[in-house]
Amino acid sequence: MNADSILGISGSVTQAELASLRYCGRLGEYAVVYRVPREQQSGGYGNQEKHPYAWAVAVYVDSQLLRIFAARGYGREWRSLERVSEWLRQQGFWYWWTRNDIEHVGAALPEQETMQSLFTLND
Repeated sequence: MNADSILGISGSVTQAELASLRYCGRLGEYAVVYRVPREQQSGGYGNQEKHPYAWAVAVYVDSQLLRIFAARGYGREWRSLERVSEWLRQQGFWYWWTRNDIEHVGAALPEQETMQSLFTLND
């Protein structure tokens, strides 16, 4: 099962359509930034083994979650959250959720160990 189906993405919309959708009041206020297996190879980022994942963006249009596609017909991908956040602000978004359901990001400390660390620091 891929990330689009897990999130319930029901279609696509291009970047060029966003301004008119916002003007008509059909574009939601929030976007969703989520991790996907990288499909596009571009620039110095083309090493699929070194960089197997990218970030994708979905937006709400008429309460339906749609993935942002390029005009050429493929899903837009970003290599870093910094680039995604810059792009989102340029498109008029000030709020978004970030999901990473496919990449292991580490484990938090158990609650008891965290409390012990706090007491140790305060002694």
